[in-house]
Amino acid sequence: MHLVTIHEDDNVSVNLEDAHKYARRDIKNGEEIIKYGYPIGVATADIKKGEHVHSHNLKTQLSGINEYTYSPAFNEFNENANTHINAYVRKNGNIGIRNDIWVINTVGCINNVAEKIATENGVFAFPHPYGCSQSGEDFERTAKILCGLIKHPNAGGVLVLGLGCENTNIGVIKKFLGSYDAERIRFLNIQNCENELEEASGIISELKALAESDKRTSVPISKLKIGMKCGGSDGLSGITANPLVGKITEKITSSGGSAVLTEVPEMFGAEHILFNRCVDEEVFGKAVNLINNFKKYFISNGQPISENPSPGNKDGGITTLEEKSLGCIQKGGKAIVTDILDYGDTVEKAGLALLNGPGNDVVAITNLTAAGCHIILFTTGRGTPLGAPIPTIKISSNTALSLQKPHWIDFDAQADCHDGDKADRLMNFIIETANGKQTKNEIYGYREISIFKDGVIF
Repeated sequence: MHLVTIHEDDNVSVNLEDAHKYARRDIKNGEEIIKYGYPIGVATADIKKGEHVHSHNLKTQLSGINEYTYSPAFNEFNENANTHINAYVRKNGNIGIRNDIWVINTVGCINNVAEKIATENGVFAFPHPYGCSQSGEDFERTAKILCGLIKHPNAGGVLVLGLGCENTNIGVIKKFLGSYDAERIRFLNIQNCENELEEASGIISELKALAESDKRTSVPISKLKIGMKCGGSDGLSGITANPLVGKITEKITSSGGSAVLTEVPEMFGAEHILFNRCVDEEVFGKAVNLINNFKKYFISNGQPISENPSPGNKDGGITTLEEKSLGCIQKGGKAIVTDILDYGDTVEKAGLALLNGPGNDVVAITNLTAAGCHIILFTTGRGTPLGAPIPTIKISSNTALSLQKPHWIDFDAQADCHDGDKADRLMNFIIETANGKQTKNEIYGYREISIFKDGVIF
């Protein structure tokens, strides 16, 4: 075994060969297990030094709603803010790092029509099952997410395809959309036209002509917004890949850019660390509500808040949600939390934002895309081909995965694990991606969306 200790206070070490935990010393029944310098649960039996620590002798300590005190503990970072990328500057001042043409359908009834139009015209469509028979918050969430996609700056042009009788019909979407570039965002209600395929093709031809006239220009990296996600995690995710992404978060935010961390249930057990990095008490209060409201959502549905990790996570060495969460938040580095976003909100402020939403991979990457992120840094230990409508840089926590799935993985976080310039190399990769280099999800056409649903469908 090749054992490493993450924090000097830990009473377990991690085997780099299988990512499982082993006791550094004798641990008594009822004693807290410490990893990352924080408790990840409590021992359910006496554990001898060198013994395997996992589900058979470790359990969560998570329970219900907690109260918190604001105890700010953060430092400013000084990063070279002179770095530039080459991007498309939009009329409203936002930037796009891609200039694709998107077809966004307002309702799942026309998924196949949207996909057919996209295929015939060489553009992109993102099917989903919603947009009708929804009410209340579900209805609003669907409308907000669709509008976030419609106004995304990575799209050089968008055809909004409606049926006509759905809840989120084009008229409703326009109300949620607010101001928009009418030259680049077009609408087609297919119940009101004779041949939707021909009319759509004509609109897309016009959008393509507009996009072809666009040119990349140099802009400061402070304009860049990155999203962060982990999926198919293993015991190395919180040791190699997620801390590496955390260094990127620090670089981006200290340069005036924005980073977005979501997967709220995967903050449970580690939220106090994020709370103490909130820029002020107002943001702290919003962050507390973010966590406790999601816990209430679990409780209202009769589910324990510790209902995580997944079977794949456990096979990969992650035992409790506290352990998963402590590894998950490593993606935020030590950046200052400057904003709390609700589901469907758009990131506006520089710094690290916490975005309301579940940990489900497809829902989370859609959430990050709709929030206006240009790129998603997606760490994985067990692998997934999933990609968002935007460039999704897959970062493997272990070299074996990158060798097994080179068509999924863009960057290996374990290779040269102690190489000090790895964050710089990943940063250069991000800059290249922003400048136009395609990620594996783009090369292989892995672009998907899914919208969060909580209420009834009628």
